[in-house]
Amino acid sequence: MISKITVNFKNINRLAIPATLSGIAEPLLSITDTAIVGNIPVNGVASLAAAGIVGSFLSMLIWVLGQTRSAISSIISQYLGANKLDEVNNLPAQAIFLNIALSLLVLLGTIFIVEDIFRLFEASGQILEYCVSYYSIRVWGFPLTLFTFALFGIFRGLQNTFYPMLVAIIGAGLNIVLDFILVYGIDGLIPALYLEGAAWASLISQMVMAIMAFFLLRAKTDISLRLQFPINKELKSLVYMSFNLFIRTLALNTALLLAVREATALGTRFIGAHTIAVNIWLFTAFFIDGYSAAGNSMGGRLFGAKEYNGLWSLAKKINTYGFIVSLFLLLLGLVFYQSVGGIFSKDSSVLTTFNSIFYIVLLGLPINAIAFLFDGMFKGMGKMKLLRNVLLGATFLGFVPTLYLGLYFDLGIHAIWMAFTVWMLMRSFPLVWKFRTTFKPLLQKP
Repeated sequence: MISKITVNFKNINRLAIPATLSGIAEPLLSITDTAIVGNIPVNGVASLAAAGIVGSFLSMLIWVLGQTRSAISSIISQYLGANKLDEVNNLPAQAIFLNIALSLLVLLGTIFIVEDIFRLFEASGQILEYCVSYYSIRVWGFPLTLFTFALFGIFRGLQNTFYPMLVAIIGAGLNIVLDFILVYGIDGLIPALYLEGAAWASLISQMVMAIMAFFLLRAKTDISLRLQFPINKELKSLVYMSFNLFIRTLALNTALLLAVREATALGTRFIGAHTIAVNIWLFTAFFIDGYSAAGNSMGGRLFGAKEYNGLWSLAKKINTYGFIVSLFLLLLGLVFYQSVGGIFSKDSSVLTTFNSIFYIVLLGLPINAIAFLFDGMFKGMGKMKLLRNVLLGATFLGFVPTLYLGLYFDLGIHAIWMAFTVWMLMRSFPLVWKFRTTFKPLLQKP
């Protein structure tokens, strides 16, 4: 029962720390590719640009269709809080089947028009050629990633972030080892595959993660992945929540992809610098996202049990912890300001451009923390329509006008990262206001 849950440092971190490690592993796959690819001895800058463009497009596909993870987590955690988990036992299999079917349609729909897709990102010549070869391998990991994400959502709904952490860490570690082996090769044994080697490393890692997550779910939970009928009563709610998150994620990726497009149009050194900045931004986002995951899991369960005092206490505590983490990351970035970029590229023009915008990335971290933490709590409570509307407003009333106004005044890559700052401000404060006005009146005096 929910009364047994105490909202304290220990219980929050029991979920947050594994979720943080799991979350870090996700962008670490991309960061590893970026760092290793950026140091390829032959056409390293072009390879880095291609990895950044393809990575952004694949992230869009995964985030758009991967929203079932949040919907499954929300429903399971709320039913767990209401002590009615048996009523949704057949829901995950139905949701995963639907999600994988959609992912295969997207895969088959993009594989034949891949050149046209990347021309929309202003890719041409050698960069376009590299994009096509890299994507043609990595795209086959797309359904595997969606399957793994859905299983992670089940674990999160069950208040378990340890097994997703285990799978993610092993997957990331395998990816790093395979990157070095396949990108640079081993004399006399394995030829250097360069950019294609990075793609194969990611695909193999995604396959291993999907298999591990499947066997852990079978061995450690009572949730069945065998498709059973009749259709669960909550499937309609799950589809509706996923649809709202789908629209939300389209808006989110509109911002990310416009940024990539405009950085590419500025020139190779700018898309190289932007790729580094985005990977660091995502890395820190997932670092903070551990507390968002705790808010998601515990928040959904507390909301399902109508324990509003506990929900209020949870919001205060995770925001305090998340804010401290963001300040630590900010200070760490300032200390290593001049050396961070060199991990990803040795090109002096790319590094100079990156160093000119890195301070904007760092100063936005506390704002990002507020947005991500409340975002996680509202997802746990199933308030996907609210999150959709906030993201639509932030993107089309904040990010897009700021971006193109900045480009009009010749601010170049600075315009892109100023737009990101405005975007995150408009994502965070409406959620704070909505949480306070909704739940403060529901608090019971001790």
